[in-house]
Amino acid sequence: MFWPEKISEKLNIQYPVIQAPMFGVSTPEMVAAANGASCLGSLAIADLSGDSSVQLIRETKKLTALPFAVNIFVHKIPEMTDALKEQYVKTKKFLEDFAGKNEIEVRLPNLNEIKVNSYHEQIDAVLEEQCRIVSFTFRNIDDKSIQKLKENGIVLIGTCTSVEEAVQLEKSGIDLICVQGIEAGGHRGSFEVENIPQIGGFSLLSQVYDSVNIPLIYAGGIYNARTIRAAKDLGAEGFQVGSILLASQESALQDFEKERLENVREKDIVLTKSFSGRYARGIKNTFIETLENSAYILPYPYQNKLTGALRKAARNNKNADFVNLWLGQSIHQYSKSSAEEILRDLIRSCE
Repeated sequence: MFWPEKISEKLNIQYPVIQAPMFGVSTPEMVAAANGASCLGSLAIADLSGDSSVQLIRETKKLTALPFAVNIFVHKIPEMTDALKEQYVKTKKFLEDFAGKNEIEVRLPNLNEIKVNSYHEQIDAVLEEQCRIVSFTFRNIDDKSIQKLKENGIVLIGTCTSVEEAVQLEKSGIDLICVQGIEAGGHRGSFEVENIPQIGGFSLLSQVYDSVNIPLIYAGGIYNARTIRAAKDLGAEGFQVGSILLASQESALQDFEKERLENVREKDIVLTKSFSGRYARGIKNTFIETLENSAYILPYPYQNKLTGALRKAARNNKNADFVNLWLGQSIHQYSKSSAEEILRDLIRSCE
């Protein structure tokens, strides 16, 4: 039998294939489609408020009666110092001027208009909605929250980008670990904001397998049967896929963004902090080239909140040079079929 069984049994799914939680790309419809392929759908609620999280969970429940993971951002909120306030004002002005020069009319929020949410709101939402699986990224959940979730029978999936992070997750009682290589698309799941571990996925997976005793899910560069088989041979018992679903029918990406995927080349894909203040892998464009290594990148989540309105305006204008298009390093033909069909094809090719 090709598929390992531990994670399938733990998550009550037929195949240990997980649709990656891609905030801004994945949708309740994508979660339901993944579940329809007998895989695990993942609902990304990132750092939404508790009320917004509940609303999105309920929308997803209307589309699928099967279990799905709810994914949250466990980020550290930086202290609001006078220096950060000053930097915010300067960055806001620069971005508004930069947008205007590129014919994008937008008003960015003042600092007092931004609400930064703690992940504890989302944990309350998860408990209220009786979700059964929670995955998380950026750090580990605090001990009290871990205890509260486990007392309610919730399976916890942490994310690591180094052996050290994996060991910390195991010691704290996390059930499953998603091992994320540097080639994975989107935000790095590193506990660090600066000096993030830049370790290739398969090298990391093999080392983590030798260092912990709980089942591993691998994420980063998986797009066909060969990459799944390689991850399996290195110790993965679950396989998280994201980039292969970017152009799917259920993806939230617009047509002009999906068309950009058709022409992407190796050298176009970079790690950048420019949009969010945390490293993420995506397609290089004018915004990234201008902002990266500049004095106009605030710490996460303030940069992310500040640039949100600009990205929305750029999408309305179908301007690919001012939107974040996160993408992993494994370039392939991005299917426009349904996510369910894409995942079923992947499963068939493995078997």
